[in-house]
Amino acid sequence: MASGCPGKNSWPELVGEKGENAEAVIEKENKLVNAIVLREGTPVTKDFRCDRVWVWVDEHGTVTRAPRIG
Repeated sequence: MASGCPGKNSWPELVGEKGENAEAVIEKENKLVNAIVLREGTPVTKDFRCDRVWVWVDEHGTVTRAPRIG
């Protein structure tokens, strides 16, 4: 699915990595986004933004799903 946003928009290769490491990789690979590490279950806004990537982590800080722009 194309997001219509510039630059790389999905990072499935980061599932299983530490959240902080994923955040750094995402922001390095797409300078237009701000990666935000959140624990699974944290309530978030549902609006779509080209400058935001949610990085979902478990209780151990491990990425649980593919980060993507939104």
